[in-house]
Amino acid sequence: MKLGIPRERREGERRVAATPDTVKQLAGMGLEVLVETGAGDGAGHPDSAYHQAGATIVPGLDNAALDLLAHVRPLDAHTAASLKRGAVTVGLASPSSELPAVQALADAGVTSFALELVPRISRAQSMDALTSQALVAGYRCVLEAAIRLPRFFPLYMTAAGTIPPARVLVLGAGVAGLQAIGTAKRLGARVFANDIRPASADEVASMGGTFIRLDLETAEAAGGYARQLSSDAGTRQRQLLAPHVAQSDVLITTAAVPGRPAPLLVTREMVQGMRPGSVVVDLAAESGGNVEGSAPGQDIPIPTADGTGHITLVGLKDPASAMASDASRLYAKNVANLLALLVRDGALTLDFDDEVVAGACLTHDGAVRHQPTAELLTARAAAGTGAAAAARQEGRL
Repeated sequence: MKLGIPRERREGERRVAATPDTVKQLAGMGLEVLVETGAGDGAGHPDSAYHQAGATIVPGLDNAALDLLAHVRPLDAHTAASLKRGAVTVGLASPSSELPAVQALADAGVTSFALELVPRISRAQSMDALTSQALVAGYRCVLEAAIRLPRFFPLYMTAAGTIPPARVLVLGAGVAGLQAIGTAKRLGARVFANDIRPASADEVASMGGTFIRLDLETAEAAGGYARQLSSDAGTRQRQLLAPHVAQSDVLITTAAVPGRPAPLLVTREMVQGMRPGSVVVDLAAESGGNVEGSAPGQDIPIPTADGTGHITLVGLKDPASAMASDASRLYAKNVANLLALLVRDGALTLDFDDEVVAGACLTHDGAVRHQPTAELLTARAAAGTGAAAAARQEGRL
């Protein structure tokens, strides 16, 4: 069976779905691995390394001839439609925001596996791309803050005087947040953190941070994810966080709710209460942002409330891709480990009695198997039908 590894087309994306190391693993499953020319260049893997590992280098993938396709970014509708019926895809799919592509995959009879949907169980940890890429992103956001902050992170005691450590506040203590806490702590900062899940307190402490407890309702959903706070609770949360934000030199926000826009944790007014020169890094900028006014890929100067200086608001874009070598190393292993469940002796064996296989499957045999995504598509189709009917009625009138 032929497995294709494409060169990612999305601007700024440097990761790749297979490395020379995983090519060997995939070949050991009985797969013929086809790697598009230049697919690994951005991650530091030249075509020659793939060739030496046993892959065939091709100038372009013939999607209609592939049995499997592994990718990083969600496929577009055109690519999905170009795959042959019965083909299998593995990669990130962002199903809630890529509905046309999901519909195209179903219409083409493609069996797609979305790495975002891999169940959060111990047996599936080696396939959990959200976790592996969040680890990279959490590390990166601290480096971005440290570069921009006009002062040291660690304490320094010198003959010329003592320089106090920077104070870092991390909002959200998932994988990215915990990695941010650990990285900031290793750089010598005093680190504080908050999360709406009480169980996170012990994890924050284990990384060297101090947990800030707020008088709020708990908000933990299935699988250990945070759930959206009510409107009143969100307002109360921002009020309680405001003094902690004002005391910080660096604010890092990492909160996200799967399948929904990122929750607003920090208002512009809260940012303006920080000291001049402070830095805010919004890791959730691409999904709407935790910080009011953040924009992916942009540094925005926010004037302080007293007009004496400004705070730098950094909206991160493609943070994992910015560290493409190690991000690809982890991601490619996630892909290979999931494929190991789907392929036996060079043949597809889709066991939907396996909770990992069933849970990660987005589309199969012309249907959308992921129920929340299927419901979104149904609602979208109904809205389109209603709009068309209204337009026809208006035309008659």
